[in-house]
Amino acid sequence: METLAMHISNGIIDGPVAAVFAALALAVLTFCVLRGRRDLDDRLAPMAGLVAAFIFAVQMLNFPIFTAGVSGHLLGGALAAMLVGPWVGALCVAVVLVVQALVFGDGGVAMLGLNITNMAILGTAAAYLLIALLLRLLPRTPAGLAVTAFVSALVSVVVASQGFVLQYWLGGTTDLGGNLTGLAGTMAGVHLLIGIGEGLITATTVVTVAKVRPDLVYALRALKPAVPAPAVPVAGGAR
Repeated sequence: METLAMHISNGIIDGPVAAVFAALALAVLTFCVLRGRRDLDDRLAPMAGLVAAFIFAVQMLNFPIFTAGVSGHLLGGALAAMLVGPWVGALCVAVVLVVQALVFGDGGVAMLGLNITNMAILGTAAAYLLIALLLRLLPRTPAGLAVTAFVSALVSVVVASQGFVLQYWLGGTTDLGGNLTGLAGTMAGVHLLIGIGEGLITATTVVTVAKVRPDLVYALRALKPAVPAPAVPVAGGAR
């Protein structure tokens, strides 16, 4: 609790709540597998492997949050959503979290369902919803793409942090004395700062890929620009 880590350690949330979220995460990831199979093609399949490897590597690099005395790293939900879509993107982040928990002890194994729900599912879903909205409002220029990536990444990190607040409210093992609002505010404030770093990394990566191979950016392929409604011809001879 002192470090406000997004990777929840064993013992922070009680067993029954952890089990419920493990079942939820498994159900959602199963749906992502079934839905993601429709998107897999010669471009997306190797790209998914590259995205998972990139997120894994970048998560090893922490950047300090001096105002909070903690450090942050890329969560990867927005980056994965933009490059490989929400379904495959959630699976990429989930695979990274599983490897980190099992191999590096980053996050408790018993808490995997909680961590996957927050970072792989909530973070990716929130990011893609914003991406779908912003790409219809902003021009599809490098600047517009950078703003979309930055905003969606920042918001996704804050949303993921509030997932932890909900989980702690349901089954936290330490009594906060009813100060759940304070926990939510602290988590949001710290992860807003972390989200700025995440946004910069995500925007830089996505714009770089888009400049070289725009066909590899899932969001640009799948989300078509808004098309204005055709003009309705006036009946008869009216002018």
